[in-house]
Amino acid sequence: MPRHRAVQLDRRQLLQLAVAAASVQWLARTAYSQSSFSQDPFAFGVASGSPTHDSVVLWTRLAPGAVVHERNAPLTVRWELAHDPQFKRLVSQGHSAASPELGYSVHVEVPALEADRWYHYRFMVGDAVSPVGRTRTFPKPDATASRLRLGYASCQKWEDGHFSAWRHMRAENLDAVLFMGDYIYEYPGTSSKLRTPGGGWVLTLDDYRARYALYKTDPDLQAMHAACPWLMTWDDHEVQNDYAGDQGGDSGPRGGWGAMNFPVRRAAAYQAYYENMPLRASALTQSLGGLARGAEMRIYSHLQFGRLASLYLLDGRQYKDPQVCSKGGKRGSSVVDPRQCEGWNDPSRSYLGAVQERWLQRELESAASRQAHWNVLGQQTLFGERNFARGATQKLWNDGWDGYGAARTRLTGSLQKSAVANPVLLGGDVHENWVGQVKADYADPASASVGVEFCGTSITSHSGKTDSTARLLAENPHFLFADSQHRGYGVAEFTARQLEVRLRVLDDVTRPDSRIDTLARFAVQAGRPVVERA
Repeated sequence: MPRHRAVQLDRRQLLQLAVAAASVQWLARTAYSQSSFSQDPFAFGVASGSPTHDSVVLWTRLAPGAVVHERNAPLTVRWELAHDPQFKRLVSQGHSAASPELGYSVHVEVPALEADRWYHYRFMVGDAVSPVGRTRTFPKPDATASRLRLGYASCQKWEDGHFSAWRHMRAENLDAVLFMGDYIYEYPGTSSKLRTPGGGWVLTLDDYRARYALYKTDPDLQAMHAACPWLMTWDDHEVQNDYAGDQGGDSGPRGGWGAMNFPVRRAAAYQAYYENMPLRASALTQSLGGLARGAEMRIYSHLQFGRLASLYLLDGRQYKDPQVCSKGGKRGSSVVDPRQCEGWNDPSRSYLGAVQERWLQRELESAASRQAHWNVLGQQTLFGERNFARGATQKLWNDGWDGYGAARTRLTGSLQKSAVANPVLLGGDVHENWVGQVKADYADPASASVGVEFCGTSITSHSGKTDSTARLLAENPHFLFADSQHRGYGVAEFTARQLEVRLRVLDDVTRPDSRIDTLARFAVQAGRPVVERA
């Protein structure tokens, strides 16, 4: 079987290829059909994402081991979208091309769909037919929507457990999934873990493609991708632990290629992310094809679910200023005493980057015209201040929002100034559940609450000790609830009157047949930025 190595084109060629491939009836001149396969070409499943009121992205990626040709040519893939799972009532169909330059991935942006409607879709290549996926469009921006059921999750380290949380989430009857980062981990495999990803450090485009290919074989993850559309953003492990902007973190092989060529590594990681996610081609700007410093892939966006909810997906990694005062002068994250850190309060430092900050401010300022009952910010991590010290002293984590206090104050100020209705911040990253109020000024315990926060636990990734979390909860009274013991996900159900959130947790992440339970339930009443136990 031939090995299909990464094909390097310049970024303009790759961008043009991605845009063309996303159209509903595109075939390259050299595209060909492979009539039969010795392996399942759809071993990575199907997915959908980026839904609007009249469009959605359909995704698949052909398994490289199933493609037997020796020449680097696109492969013709057919697709169908229907009202029914038997495909007797077709809505749209077409052809696309899975090209080696994009890892044999397929992204189809289907236009002119009915608003607020469920559909079924599938792909075909030769005599092979993919699993059937289910997707939907959102209600029109000015439409009245009675309910939004949104699952949120993050952090699924392969070696730390089984992805059985996805099997249970599939039974939740969700409208969409919000995934907030750490879809893969870039670490080498070890034999001491529950299951090993194999291989060494993930550094090159081939490495990232292989790691995604492994994760995509998980049947529970595949089934959840096929159940409803996903809203995607990333964190650090899709590239490298604790990276910030164009500065790498401190994990990885010491010296050598990986340490000296972080911009090239980041570009490869971004390309692999696009190849493996149901993203629109417009996400690509300058990100592909052996990039130098300054490469960009825009994943921050705004989505509208009728007049019920405005959803803002943020990117807290790509444009982030480097962390300050990490221990030993190293890159990456540390818990820091702000009083002993020069630059901690520098107002010029940004978590989102100046361009994204301005974009978000404009979106929030125009939120009143959309008349959404809820304004939901999906981002990477814990938003509220979490002081690790006791009493009047402070120890704060420099990689999260605590390390970018001026930027956080600008965001809470924008929420206040724009007077958006019912702000809700969702996050992940810390592998723990944290629930509380978003304060205008965390230095002032009497400061006004400007919103609520639900930072979710991990799908599998390990966390800290429960006794430490209990102490931290007592030291940070703006939080109502915290738990580090359990793995799982959250379900947020929005209506015009209320937000209800259930924290769903596994009995045992090391068991593929683990049961699920509700750890806690919370309610937020519209017009009152306070979270309460339900």
